[in-house]
Amino acid sequence: MARAQGARAQMALAFETTYGTPPASGYTKMPFASTTLGAEQPLQTSELLGYGRDPQAPIKDAVTADGDVVIPIDAEAFGFWLKAAFGAPTTTGADAPYTHEFRSGSWALPSFSVETGMPEVPRFAMYSGCMVDSLNWQMARSGLLTATASIVAQGEAIATSTAAGTPATIALKRFGHFNGAITRNGANIGNVVSADLTYANNLDRIETIRADGKIDGADPSIAALTGTIVVRFADQTLVTQAINGEACELEFSYTLPTGESLTLAAHAVYLPRPRIEISGPQGVQATFDWQAASDPVVGRMCTVTLINDREDY
Repeated sequence: MARAQGARAQMALAFETTYGTPPASGYTKMPFASTTLGAEQPLQTSELLGYGRDPQAPIKDAVTADGDVVIPIDAEAFGFWLKAAFGAPTTTGADAPYTHEFRSGSWALPSFSVETGMPEVPRFAMYSGCMVDSLNWQMARSGLLTATASIVAQGEAIATSTAAGTPATIALKRFGHFNGAITRNGANIGNVVSADLTYANNLDRIETIRADGKIDGADPSIAALTGTIVVRFADQTLVTQAINGEACELEFSYTLPTGESLTLAAHAVYLPRPRIEISGPQGVQATFDWQAASDPVVGRMCTVTLINDREDY
């Protein structure tokens, strides 16, 4: 009997026309590093008395399908996750390279189906009615650049053969930390040690009474864009902004030598007043837990621009 190995695992994704109904075709093979996406159904312990010390059979509870997918930030496949998190982009360009602009604030987020396969068992799990609850990643000096997509799904269907057919493949072009940059109001920020950012849709699960125990859907509520910047304390620019309660624009970007790029622009970022601690003879660092808000001039909280050779998403 063959044993399942992560090295042979596969993942395919396709956007749905009807929520909770997996498409018959149109799947794309997704690169991923790990996933906890799955369905679970806990048991409710019997509370009945009068049957002795040994309990009666437990009762099945509602089904919960969700989890995280760790994905590489690359020039093409990452656009599928951006579409799921922000909605369909506005694409411009007569030919390659194309510019895909994803905007925050959309009330209509697309649902999608994800199939994870372990062919040696075989086990193919189709998760339908998936929506991205949050998307986050970290910026650092070195290491592998990955993002984590937190997913809320409606349900899971297990089969012994794939329902995704032959997924379309993607030529992987990964961004790295070496390709990253952070700017404030168009100027580079010096002395940044690390940064992280999280975009959250704060999905509201519609937990109605159903015979199958699944949710009816997941509606987006007030979005949030938050993060942390750790800097070596060298000047008072950020502290002064925090004290004055002013907003700035922060841009987190990656650019490959071949021309592909990814830029997240948070148009109105507010900084808290940090505690400046001197913990020893080494350099002094300051941590800013920033929050973004809707910019009255731009009319939204953030814009993500992805430039690549893909015509549409």
